[in-house]
Amino acid sequence: MIALKLALISLIIMALAPLSVLPADAEQRMRCLTRDQQRAAITERRAVPLAAVRRSVRGRVPGELVRARLCQEADRLIYLLTVLPRDGKVRRVIVDAKNGAVVSVR
Repeated sequence: MIALKLALISLIIMALAPLSVLPADAEQRMRCLTRDQQRAAITERRAVPLAAVRRSVRGRVPGELVRARLCQEADRLIYLLTVLPRDGKVRRVIVDAKNGAVVSVR
């Protein structure tokens, strides 16, 4: 019985391991900003404030904002938002930081 449990746990870990690592090219393409860099980007008008982004996203993806990051992706800044709607299904929202437009919802 213990051997069966260990085998099952091993299979689960092996199945989930690839999900925890971003491909090397994805890591190189996206780098999230520090708090100081975020402030500078907003001050320099390269990004809209998070409050404005949240207002624009709320109509499309209502729910509690769980996490927000401002990241550099290739040649643009994006907000990566994690939203928890009432149905409990976590949504990942990507927003163009320059204009606050929703790019994708997953």
